[in-house]
Amino acid sequence: QVQLVESGGGLVQAGGSLRLSCVASGGTFSRLSMGWFRQGPGKEREFVASISWRTWRTDYSDSVKGRFTIFRDNAENTVYLQMNSLKPEDTAVYYCAADSGVVPNNQQTSAYVYWGQGTQVTVSS
Repeated sequence: QVQLVESGGGLVQAGGSLRLSCVASGGTFSRLSMGWFRQGPGKEREFVASISWRTWRTDYSDSVKGRFTIFRDNAENTVYLQMNSLKPEDTAVYYCAADSGVVPNNQQTSAYVYWGQGTQVTVSS
């Protein structure tokens, strides 16, 4: 059973930066494809970014492309989300997700089995 723990959220002004971390335990991290999702107030959970397990192929939603970067450190069992040029509309609870091997439909919440508890990101204007 894979467990995911996010950290790094907080309050930041518009234009600022944050780096989220997600540490995985209980599985072979190098074989996990990882994703970040977010859920804003009154909204459905939406895809932010993903990174595959073998080729480290990355994918981003249009709303964060060019501002956010997902990367992983297999030695540390950690996936990161570097968020730059933050906007108030980025305010949400950010969730880390994982599944073993190739994840078809990587932008869908249903594609991931394991989820973290979330970390709050608030961007003030």
